[in-house]
Amino acid sequence: MDMEITWPIEIEQYERKIYDLKQLIEISKGLNSTLDYNTLIESILLTCMGQMQLLKAGIFLKRGIGSDNFVLHRNYKGFEIDHSQEYEFSYEDSMTGLMESFSRCYTMPELKIHGFQSSALEVLHRLDPSLVVPLVGKGHMNGIIILGERINQGGFSEVEKEYLLNIASLASIAIHNASLYEMATTDMMTKLKIHHYFHSAMEEEFERTVRFNRPLSLIMADIDHFKQFNDTYGHSAGDHVLKVVANLLKENIRPMDIAARYGGEEFAIILPKTDMTEALIVAERIRQNISTEIIRYEDKHLNVTISVGLTQMDIDSDKSKKDVITRADKALYMSKNSGRNTVSFM
Repeated sequence: MDMEITWPIEIEQYERKIYDLKQLIEISKGLNSTLDYNTLIESILLTCMGQMQLLKAGIFLKRGIGSDNFVLHRNYKGFEIDHSQEYEFSYEDSMTGLMESFSRCYTMPELKIHGFQSSALEVLHRLDPSLVVPLVGKGHMNGIIILGERINQGGFSEVEKEYLLNIASLASIAIHNASLYEMATTDMMTKLKIHHYFHSAMEEEFERTVRFNRPLSLIMADIDHFKQFNDTYGHSAGDHVLKVVANLLKENIRPMDIAARYGGEEFAIILPKTDMTEALIVAERIRQNISTEIIRYEDKHLNVTISVGLTQMDIDSDKSKKDVITRADKALYMSKNSGRNTVSFM
């Protein structure tokens, strides 16, 4: 008699496990379908929100290559952020060590009960998540996922916590792979894309522009008198200037745009879905912001300017990406020959 009662329950449990396994396989396929870091983070958060019916989700990841600090990624969903506060903590934090050692989900009360002094706990307290999920891959802590309240206002069962740990494990592997790709395609000094990546991306955008008949613009920029600057202030100061200029480029473009270090002091920016008029606004904004930036290095206040060349792809006449790059380069040299610190277009 007991067997007749337990069989349906066991069958239901097995069916649930099979369903969850199939879901995890699909999630794994989705997470591993991209090596773009921001796209991957978006996918991880939306997956967690969809699977658990959540109103909020966020993720803390390493600040950058070689960093030991975890910082809240800008793609967070639903959480109210006080922009005057820092949302960052060290990998060496005692709370991080606890989560890495035991690799389980924690509620905030469960973390607080340990009673340790923790800057990570203070950061999480400001966000007040319902559940904290460690991103552990190959025995190493790669970050944490924070989850807010659910649509039905319910808690998380042990089965759901285990399921979330499985998602986090898959996410951690995908993040590791994306990080390796990021390292391979990123210039270590400026954190912009490398020359080779630029040409691959330009090829792809050229083909998309032809296929979808949409605009594509390209900016080429060069720091004025950079050799003279290096000779005067030294190469360390020059390296610092390259980093500052690269940051200003990134601050003035969209996430979909691609900024690359094209050469020593030369940069390129691919602007998909952008016509000449729109690109001119971007180029002029970048030029102005760099020319007015006071660059502090040691006890010096330095200043540099850039010359900019700009072009829009001509779908009818441009046969390859080379045509677009050559024209943008010619526009750059027009700026160089016109006194520098200006924008020219062709």
